[in-house]
Amino acid sequence: MPFRICKTFEIENGHMLSKHPGRCRFPHGHSRTVEVVLAADALDANDMVCDFKAVKHALEPFLDAWDHAMCVNTDDPNFALLRETYGDQVIPFDRTDPTSEVMAKTIFDELERRLAREEAAGTVPRGVRVERVRLTETSSSWAEYAR
Repeated sequence: MPFRICKTFEIENGHMLSKHPGRCRFPHGHSRTVEVVLAADALDANDMVCDFKAVKHALEPFLDAWDHAMCVNTDDPNFALLRETYGDQVIPFDRTDPTSEVMAKTIFDELERRLAREEAAGTVPRGVRVERVRLTETSSSWAEYAR
């Protein structure tokens, strides 16, 4: 059985779901928790899966761009205007609604890429892998992506 660690981040983030039939199609926000679980079959020389600081260093810049930003489907009729008005604070989701499920997978994929770079640089031990990402939307609702 592998060893596991979990690092949690908190962001304030908005989205609008253009495909949703109800009120979620309008801009709204959430106080989100992003929980990432990393696993390794063996511990490193420091008896850790990975230093929590390395996980923070890898993912925090990406999540910072999402903090106090609005995630929007590029197919939304107002996307161009929103992007023109608010610039990088509008996070594009290419032809898909930024549901919590989609956002969890996006974070998972980005963390995989970033950990691979950190491993190549020697700041993350070999064999560390992303096991899952859980993204809360409210105190009673979350979405999770795992491979």
